[in-house]
Amino acid sequence: QAREKAASKFQSLADFCTRVDLRVVNRRALETLILCGAFDSIKPNRNQLSHDLNLVISWAQRRAKDKESGQTNIFDLISSAKTEGDDHDTGFEDVPSAPPVEDFSVQDKLKLEKEHLGFYVSEHPLKSMCEAAQILSPINLSQLEEQKSRKKVSAVVILNSVKKTITKKGTPMAFIQIEDISGQAEGVVFPNTYEQIEKVLDEDARLIIWGKVDRRDDKIQLIVEDAEPVETIKMLMVELTLEQAINKSVQNQLKGILQEQSGDKNKAKIPVVAIISAGRQRQFIRFGQNFWVQSDLAAVESLNNAGFIARAEPLVKSED
Repeated sequence: QAREKAASKFQSLADFCTRVDLRVVNRRALETLILCGAFDSIKPNRNQLSHDLNLVISWAQRRAKDKESGQTNIFDLISSAKTEGDDHDTGFEDVPSAPPVEDFSVQDKLKLEKEHLGFYVSEHPLKSMCEAAQILSPINLSQLEEQKSRKKVSAVVILNSVKKTITKKGTPMAFIQIEDISGQAEGVVFPNTYEQIEKVLDEDARLIIWGKVDRRDDKIQLIVEDAEPVETIKMLMVELTLEQAINKSVQNQLKGILQEQSGDKNKAKIPVVAIISAGRQRQFIRFGQNFWVQSDLAAVESLNNAGFIARAEPLVKSED
């Protein structure tokens, strides 16, 4: 209503605070608007606006009090006399601001949106990594209902909550709430697994989890067997010429090395991708899970020693 009354867009946080009733739109409401991106088109640095907020509110309250007492300053007079269509910011030259600060990271912005609204506004925090994560063949949580009981699956999720409990034997375990772009689900981390992955079970962590589907009393959940932060997952990249790729001897040598580096299949969680070059063209081929390896360092060393060009790369590049 304040914007419609003035027939113009808000030009700044200070402009907004002078045109709305701060007794109705209080500090908490303003902070929520800032942290959820309502002022991004005016000033995208949400952290800076959060630091400026108390100063601007105090300034706006003093200005409103001065107007009520008839102590209008010259800048207010100029502002009220603006001609229609003149959108120059007058009357805001004395607005205070806090020392400059860096903006929140993308993940922090999304976290704050969820905290204040209960849902994400800008985007889902897993959206940026979904395409890359497909190389791990995860399922969406919405697909759990379609899976057979005890089937092994993996999923890329955000950890919404962790409820630690102690068993009758005195060992810790946890019940977790997980979420991805498709929906939410519950998970159980039994004592043996909890001991191994406790350090990564932090709220808001982005994880790749492995587990088994469990159906009980018309309720479906995931029994978690392992979990790793998405940011720590790596891929093993092997560069091949077209001649190497079609050479049976080279194929067998490469497969032999990968199988040696695979070892226990349950522990081999690093996918392998071949990059086949033919002139200027490059084709990416993902090896089956039977050829995934346990250690990227050991696999790279073994492949390089055999004359292959190999390297490890993060599955998801850092966004910060």
